[in-house]
Amino acid sequence: MSQKSLWGRLKSGLRKTSEQLGGQLRELLKNRKLDASTLDEFEDLLIQSDLGVKISNRLRESLSKQRLDQEITDEGIKNFLADEIEGILKPVATPLSLSKTESTQVVLVVGVNGSGKTTTISKFAKGWSEEGLKVELVACDTFRAAAVQQLQIWGGRLGIPVYTAPDGADAAGLAFEAVTKAKANKADVLFIDTAGRLHNKEGLMNELQKVIRVIKKVDETAPHHTLLVLDATTGQNAHSQVKIFKEMAGVTGLIVTKLDGTAKGGVVVSLADQYGLPIHAIGVGEQAEDLQIFDAHDFAQTLVGLEPTKTLEKEME
Repeated sequence: MSQKSLWGRLKSGLRKTSEQLGGQLRELLKNRKLDASTLDEFEDLLIQSDLGVKISNRLRESLSKQRLDQEITDEGIKNFLADEIEGILKPVATPLSLSKTESTQVVLVVGVNGSGKTTTISKFAKGWSEEGLKVELVACDTFRAAAVQQLQIWGGRLGIPVYTAPDGADAAGLAFEAVTKAKANKADVLFIDTAGRLHNKEGLMNELQKVIRVIKKVDETAPHHTLLVLDATTGQNAHSQVKIFKEMAGVTGLIVTKLDGTAKGGVVVSLADQYGLPIHAIGVGEQAEDLQIFDAHDFAQTLVGLEPTKTLEKEME
């Protein structure tokens, strides 16, 4: 897919956030100097866009030091914001790297129900299988028949094996069986879909920790990646999910989905700043192509309503 069409999807997916942030910035800065009152409103706007209180205050102070009492333009402030946000995001913008190895790479995928775990796994499976990797899936959310069926449908479309068990079966037992079979089949990657019933935190924690324990009985180095899928529409509530799942499962990276359905896209910035966990990909729509490698520059520029300069340079080559 061309760089231009990728950016077009990102622009479309982040439209709600960029329209809120960019549009309100434009109104805020009309014919005004950057005085204390304008800075207060600027900070409030950033908080409303879910950048979080800490980052919003930091950006306010940084802007104040640079430009207090100067004439300001919409474009100038957007460029300032984009540069600052890119600086926060760059250290965590890390693609998920999977390749053919001598052993099966086990990817454990966690997150609350409804966050998009199963869809994300399916999109990843499609991408890696198209790149020539032998991919297998296991549906360890054994209490949600719909999640199992969804994974089976995707597996059928892609010609990828999906390990399942009867409703209510022991998830850890299924995970043990799947890892054992995937290794015997010389699969390159095994994605494990898990339950996400946070209303029973203790039960979920015990189940996830049991799954991890039995996986290690087959391969002590597994899981090789533990990905937390977050629904961007939850805004700042995503922070509590990161905290809980880090404790439960030792999360190694984040996937942020449903950015197309919210004006809370700024939460990606506050998550990066707070936890420093790699952000591997973002979801900006329902199609497989809408799960995109996370690019700090493109995201920061698009978030504030600018066109990514790297993309423009690429198009001009």
